[in-house]
Amino acid sequence: MTSNLDDFRTTLHSLRVWDGPLPSFDTATAPAEPLELFREWFTHAAKAGQPEPHTMSLATVDADGRPDVRTLMLHDADERGWHFASHSTSAKGRQLAGQPEAALGFYWPSVARQIRVRGRVTAGGAAESRADLAVRSRGALAAALTGRQSEVLSSPEELARVSAESWERAGAEPHAPAPTWTAYVLFPTEVEFFQGDATRRHTRLQYTRTPTTPWTRHLLWP
Repeated sequence: MTSNLDDFRTTLHSLRVWDGPLPSFDTATAPAEPLELFREWFTHAAKAGQPEPHTMSLATVDADGRPDVRTLMLHDADERGWHFASHSTSAKGRQLAGQPEAALGFYWPSVARQIRVRGRVTAGGAAESRADLAVRSRGALAAALTGRQSEVLSSPEELARVSAESWERAGAEPHAPAPTWTAYVLFPTEVEFFQGDATRRHTRLQYTRTPTTPWTRHLLWP
């Protein structure tokens, strides 16, 4: 146990970040609204070689107010907000039904950039949710048909059997219904852009708005 702990701490304390050249961030020329800047940073991160820039953390709270977080994929970002999808019966689906406020986090270490998004989440209807699934892969449909996300699994063999059945059905019925699959959109009231700096003089630009006021911008201390 001691050897394992020592190895962990030695490895942890040896890690370094942002050793290479980093992009600049001129906040004076940032757009008036965050969506345009998000799209620009996202595209830049992907072209810079950042693996899976569309993965993000989704933070929610449960009925007891306890925070929860997981990683999932961004499906779109438009004037309505940031889009993702999951099963309404999953832990995140149940938590969003009870408390529809959430936060998203993107981290792109290859360019030392983070983006944080907070706001209210709404669930799409059956047609929108099915359309979300229709443009994805056979594997995505198979996973949606497998369902039962976050439920207790009795054995790996049960998962293998149900998954195989779902893959077969997804191939035979590309439009098979997955009733609990739900498209969600987070309408942002706060978006923060973080640009890391090797000297630790990080740049943070925060956009905020209310239901009755337009976006305003603020610099934040790092």
